[in-house]
Amino acid sequence: MAWLHTWVGLWFSWLLFAVFLTGSLAVFSEAITHWMTPEHQAAEAQAAQQTPAKVDRKRRLELAVQYMTRHHPGAGMWEIWPVDRFHDNGLVAYWFDKNGQYADAELDPETGEELAEDAHGGARATLGGTHFVDFHYTLHADPIGLWIVAFAAVAMLVAMVSGVVTHKRIFKDFFTFRAKKGQRSWLDAHNATAVLTLPFQFMIVYTGLVISAVTLMPAPMVAAYGSGMEASRQYLAELMGEDKPAPTGTPLAVPALEPLVARAEQMIGQSARAIVIHNPEDGAMRIGVYGWNEPATQHTSISSTSGMVAFSGATGEVLRMRQPGGVHGGAAPLTHQVMSDLHMVKFGGLAMKWLYFLCGVAGAAMMGTGAVLFMVKRRVKMGNEFGAATVRVYRLIEGLNVAAMAGLAIACIAYLWANRLLPVSLPQRAGWEIRVFFIVWAMTLAHAWLCTPRRAWIWQLGLLSALCLLLPVLSLLTLGDHPVAQIARGDWESAGVELTSLAAGLLAGWAALRLRNQSLSAPPPRKARAQQEAAA
Repeated sequence: MAWLHTWVGLWFSWLLFAVFLTGSLAVFSEAITHWMTPEHQAAEAQAAQQTPAKVDRKRRLELAVQYMTRHHPGAGMWEIWPVDRFHDNGLVAYWFDKNGQYADAELDPETGEELAEDAHGGARATLGGTHFVDFHYTLHADPIGLWIVAFAAVAMLVAMVSGVVTHKRIFKDFFTFRAKKGQRSWLDAHNATAVLTLPFQFMIVYTGLVISAVTLMPAPMVAAYGSGMEASRQYLAELMGEDKPAPTGTPLAVPALEPLVARAEQMIGQSARAIVIHNPEDGAMRIGVYGWNEPATQHTSISSTSGMVAFSGATGEVLRMRQPGGVHGGAAPLTHQVMSDLHMVKFGGLAMKWLYFLCGVAGAAMMGTGAVLFMVKRRVKMGNEFGAATVRVYRLIEGLNVAAMAGLAIACIAYLWANRLLPVSLPQRAGWEIRVFFIVWAMTLAHAWLCTPRRAWIWQLGLLSALCLLLPVLSLLTLGDHPVAQIARGDWESAGVELTSLAAGLLAGWAALRLRNQSLSAPPPRKARAQQEAAA
């Protein structure tokens, strides 16, 4: 078990550190996106004060239906967001294109015409916080990236179980931390972060695998439904208890939507978020009205499903209704929904998001301290696991430790710097932000192998500290904005990003200064040094 824990933990620790760090940042992906789109902030603040009651929703619904009738009459599904809080309270329409992919268009609320991509006054193109979400579970290499992350997640379950078995005094050691004791200090830190967040780690890894089960274990679904996008949609529809009848071929005009929307709002006690029309302009048309989950709803249910009412397009009859937090189809879809919401922290509000963030960072620290502990042990006593190549393998591991931890953190903050420094009009600008992330990360790996390990740690932690501490200065120089002004106008999302960056910078600076004055561990004894020199 000790061997299994050591080697499974080591070879997957670098990838898992990246998954946990970016996953922790993904918890606040909306806030990061808000910070990375400063051109939208004024419009968002104005939209927040504009209540849906002040919007002519009836007119917006009519314009959206007219647009879809003209441009997408053959689509099997129309989806209309009359008041989209994520698009400055704008009017947005969605549909399935000819390839079965989700497509969308932002419409002018006054004319119903499709708005150009630069309709928001030259806003910078960026993936924002979505970059961390995508990297967290696909490494920006879907679908192979999803399989790699899933394989690492299974390895983490193996490492956690074997770790609990190996550390017989794990709970006793949790209450003991011996500072400045070299190997013992790293072991205490590893044990503390592991035990403190052990239930969270099991939950987050297991639910991550469960919500990707259709991709990771497709054989049962393929056997029953076949392969392809349409088969997958049918499976998910039946899992969620959604009965979608086939089109009849009989033409039927889309009825007035506002009366149906008003009825649905009264039934579910929520304001309307989206109107989904299946089989539009057909005799089998069904109209579903979905509600908005307000912040207060997150504190009453783990399930994040909103209320929904489905009407017959032909008669206006209520076909089915779902109250907020409910799920159609029984225990299986409810379990799947709760697993998904547990993983993506769709409940509990801001306090729960911060708890997930801190537990995720602790999980990353668990991976990092374990990888460092491996090398600290072998500086004191060489394991000679790889024969004549042992020293070279150890040097490889040292470099990976630095780049996987300090280097990844530098790449993450460099991504935010790129958002401010790249020209707003740069073609494929969002792609260049991602390239900056990977280029900087690759450079930290090269640097870690070119320098001695201790020097690489000091330089990269120092650079990380400087980039984090100077991020608010960068915003001041490029936008004239700073945390004091953000707090004054109530923009806590932007202020939170920059204040968290300052905290990370202080922590990294403290670590760099500490390493500057002392080695990561005590020097190896003379016998161990002789062995290393002989092997070299």
